[in-house]
Amino acid sequence: MIKLYKLTDSCGKTFGGTQWGPGVSHSGTGKGELCGSGWIHAYEHPLIAVLLNPIHANFPNPRLWEAEGEIAIRDGQIKCGCKTLTTVREIPLPAVTTEIRVRFAIMCAQEVCACRSWNAWADKWLSGEDRSEAADAAAAAAAAEAAAWAADAAAREAGAAEAAAYRSAQAAEAAAYRSARAAAAREVGHGINIFEIAEKACKGA
Repeated sequence: MIKLYKLTDSCGKTFGGTQWGPGVSHSGTGKGELCGSGWIHAYEHPLIAVLLNPIHANFPNPRLWEAEGEIAIRDGQIKCGCKTLTTVREIPLPAVTTEIRVRFAIMCAQEVCACRSWNAWADKWLSGEDRSEAADAAAAAAAAEAAAWAADAAAREAGAAEAAAYRSAQAAEAAAYRSARAAAAREVGHGINIFEIAEKACKGA
């Protein structure tokens, strides 16, 4: 068994009213696709669980649990599936601010983006050198090209075609999820680690 993480709603429940808590186990059939009924979903990193909540379960007031299970199927580093998963104990939910989401989005996109003008803007945003509206507007134009390139690259190399553009904090929050998926799709053989990216985003590095 390895340590994993499970996100639930405020009542400790997941899809279909499945109740979780200390020492609670649930099992699937171990068959079919990851998003089917055969697998119990979990995460390998607590930050990824929180950052991707809006496009997965979208719990308004989530709770995070340390869990144990054997990974049998993965969606890159985005999400994993176990035939049986046991929640061990509840742990504090990482505090993820809008700035962290934006930073995570940008850093993920940089792993799959070859657009020089967009990357130049990204470097200045991350360093704090320039976060002005004018720079943001210029980046928005470059982002369309960047997103198209990232989607094409991901599709060619890993069968994924998701990328993102960054126009504002609100747009960047949605972009983080698409960018993380594109980066994860290229992780095998490319040394990309979105767990490390998430940690760096939180540290402001």
